[in-house]
Amino acid sequence: MTLTRRLTLPRAAGLTPLALALALGFAASAAQAQSLKELYDAARGYDATYLSARALADSAQYRADQAAALRLPTVGLQASSTLVRAESDSESTSPTGLAAPAPARVTTPTTTETRTTNNQVVLSAQQSLFNRANGVTIEQAERAVTIAQAQLRSAEQDLIVRLSQAYFDVLGAQDTLNTVQASKKAISEQLASAKRNFEVGTATITDTREAQARFDLSLAQELAADNDLRVKRLALDQLVGRTNATPRQLALPVALPPVAPANVDDWVTGAETRSPTIQQAQLNLEIARLETEKARAGHLPTVALGATYSRTYPSGTSETTHGTSGAFINSTRAGNSNSATLGVTLNVPLFAGFSVQNRIKETLSLEEKARNDLDAARRGVSQGTRTAFYGVQSGQAQVKALEAAESSTKLALEATQLGYKVGVRVNLDVLNAQTQLFTTQRDLAKARYDVIVNSLKLRQVSGQLQPEDLQATDALLAP
Repeated sequence: MTLTRRLTLPRAAGLTPLALALALGFAASAAQAQSLKELYDAARGYDATYLSARALADSAQYRADQAAALRLPTVGLQASSTLVRAESDSESTSPTGLAAPAPARVTTPTTTETRTTNNQVVLSAQQSLFNRANGVTIEQAERAVTIAQAQLRSAEQDLIVRLSQAYFDVLGAQDTLNTVQASKKAISEQLASAKRNFEVGTATITDTREAQARFDLSLAQELAADNDLRVKRLALDQLVGRTNATPRQLALPVALPPVAPANVDDWVTGAETRSPTIQQAQLNLEIARLETEKARAGHLPTVALGATYSRTYPSGTSETTHGTSGAFINSTRAGNSNSATLGVTLNVPLFAGFSVQNRIKETLSLEEKARNDLDAARRGVSQGTRTAFYGVQSGQAQVKALEAAESSTKLALEATQLGYKVGVRVNLDVLNAQTQLFTTQRDLAKARYDVIVNSLKLRQVSGQLQPEDLQATDALLAP
């Protein structure tokens, strides 16, 4: 009876399911586990890449407002004060006043200094009546805003995928660690059983050494799995700006939704209208066409309406010195004057050294480049959508196959343990069966995570990914 009881211990250890290990490993942290949507909201306010794209989108609107100012008039006020100083010398000759046949004449030097101050205020305004280049610049700025918005949507989708990948990487690393720990526990019990059997003479030393080798290997695997989990947790914490972010486990039983729509052509067709990558390429082509139109506008005239109003405040002084007789100061002040002008200016370009013609040729080449970039974007999105679609389908098929393999390996382990009990199987057979079960359970968990993340990537490459899609993903997680 005692021998039988000892031989049945490995069987109970081998049948320990991975779900039990997961439940024990996360029972303490289940209360503070965060959903994917909750961590996404945190990442939106912390991730530097996304915040950079959002700031760029905001700046594009301000650039468009700057371009729109070309339609509005420009008004300026100018004030000036000018001081003019002029000095002149002259001589005057007069008789001495003595009665003589030839009276003597006296020369008197005269110096005149004039200071004039002109104060002027000018108000000017100009309104463009026709300038095709300005109109094209405004249209380009408006499309640049749309491009920035598409880039922001692309950055938002990229954040969702990066966060989801980091989220399920942590879950996958935790499952791997739990699997290794459960395997180590089973191997430890198998090692203890082999030692007892060897002591009582029912097993050879080979069983003990085989179990010891597996146990030592499981220790190394546990250390590697624990380190990998730490690295994955650090990556998730850095993405969301939190410490010890804890993802929720998948709800059991796991029921992954099928791909909808089930036809790959429907995904490709939708990507043509919703993909931010294609939208950016289309807008870049439109901007290139407008640039060609702007270059052709170099041959067109421009018409502008201009108006000025000025007011002048003149004043001046004059100081005259006659020899040694003294100085005479005369102050003068002219009346203020006002002037106003209103006119239309027509500017017709005649010749600019063939620069306009060469600019047109350059923009036509750039337009062709943008057209090829659009074709490349369409082909790339189409190929990426098909690849992602088939990847999700393959992943779902793999999940089903691994679910069947999990059931089969459980039955195989039970049969192997029964054979070991009756003596038709050796200890190595039990160890191999246990390793196969835990490996299958680990691969199954990873395959499920891959299907979820690849489904989000499929929606991303087709341009359909939205933050609301995270709610559907959270529905697969345990509350």
